[in-house]
Amino acid sequence: MDLYIFLWFCISLFLFLRRSSASHRLPPGPFNFPILGSLHRLGSHPNQSLFELAKTYGPLMTLRLGYITTVIASSAEIAKQILQTHEETFSDRTVPDVVASQPNPESTLAWAVGDGRWRNRRRLCNTQLFTVQRLNSLQHLRHQKVKQLIEHVNKQRISGSQVNIGEVTFATTLNLISSTIFSTDIVDPEFSTAQEFKDLVWRIMEDSSKPNLSDYFPMLKRFDLQGIRKHIRQSYKGLHEIFDEMIDKRMEVRASDPMARTGDFLDLLLDQCEDNESDFTRQNTKPLILDLFIAGSDTSAITTEWAMAELLRKPEVLQKAKRELMEVIGTERAVRESDIDELPYLQAVVKETMRLHPAAPLLLPYKAKNDVEICGYALPKNAQLLVNAWAIGRDPNYWTDPFSFCPERFIDSGLDFRGRCFEYIPFGAGRRICPGLPLAVRMVHLMLASMIQCFDWKLPQGINPRDLDMQEQFGMTLKKAIPLCAIPI
Repeated sequence: MDLYIFLWFCISLFLFLRRSSASHRLPPGPFNFPILGSLHRLGSHPNQSLFELAKTYGPLMTLRLGYITTVIASSAEIAKQILQTHEETFSDRTVPDVVASQPNPESTLAWAVGDGRWRNRRRLCNTQLFTVQRLNSLQHLRHQKVKQLIEHVNKQRISGSQVNIGEVTFATTLNLISSTIFSTDIVDPEFSTAQEFKDLVWRIMEDSSKPNLSDYFPMLKRFDLQGIRKHIRQSYKGLHEIFDEMIDKRMEVRASDPMARTGDFLDLLLDQCEDNESDFTRQNTKPLILDLFIAGSDTSAITTEWAMAELLRKPEVLQKAKRELMEVIGTERAVRESDIDELPYLQAVVKETMRLHPAAPLLLPYKAKNDVEICGYALPKNAQLLVNAWAIGRDPNYWTDPFSFCPERFIDSGLDFRGRCFEYIPFGAGRRICPGLPLAVRMVHLMLASMIQCFDWKLPQGINPRDLDMQEQFGMTLKKAIPLCAIPI
């Protein structure tokens, strides 16, 4: 055993020295230790650590994370070069071991290689699921789910209970996605059932947020030293079994009546599977369904929770948003999606929340398909590239008083989050911008507006708004470290 360790150390040292001799063309960065590289510099909040390192080494810097050469972009100008000028070069992903552990990972939408298969899935989502016409036709579902959310919160109000904002919005978004895909709710109106489904989704998100040695030392991947792959595989298996049950029921209905259609996303996928010219199969549609659940439920719930936390920290901002809602809508009817265009201050609140708390702080990792030159530096093929959207949203070169929550900065501003303004890219940009952006934006505005319209809110006794804990829990998504609990009045 000692001999193996010695040989591994020698090989590691050789590779380190070889890489060091070829690294003079890479962007600058901190000193890399043998074997570990700069892993120790990431800490528990890599988005913040990389933000601080960029102040020393510049907006394009290199860190070696174990055996993975990683380049980090921390400015709008460089993000534009990567996500627009060289978007073809950076159209692939570095796939974490937890993602690669699922069945058919090559059939995901978020992580697949940017090839023809990925383009087919992307095109299907863009033309059939997230179009304006499709979203408009399904807005009654979102209104229904938010109505259930408000009814649930009202029961909490009557009983005098606190409301866990992240938990109830997470259940709401799960139901919305389930209704859109399967035409059925995963969670009942009391938010008490389907605990297994919620736990499986949550477990995948938690495992995905853990630092994994397999991602930094590929030679150790097969050993799964932390047991993360073994643990997460059970969650993937459980969700696939639930999906199989849903698919079996639908196929039975279609077999008994070939003309039976609900018009939901599952019918669309099954139609694709029956098309001989399509590359869709039953097995490779399940990773796509899983992507929609994981990405759609988590990010919208997180953004809504952060927005409520910022509003409760600044009661004057909360009151201003409520006054706007009262003036435009009043209390006689529920908020509708068509109202959002008439609520510029609410839109500004959501935009400012996504600036300070982007759901994916480092976006998803990109991988260079070939050697490429950026700002005079050479990035080698297969280098991992991270775009620190969290840092860009706090850059004083673009933002006045960047650490303050100030929705007014977006009033009468042309800044947009759809990937055209690179100083503000909470959803990414370029060909791999988040495809679910149109749905997420509608859902966050609707949930937030409804909760503000229907209730006054206060923090639990003993918590001063200025002292509300706003610490982050870093992962693929940026959660609030301490869940927000508030009291509806």
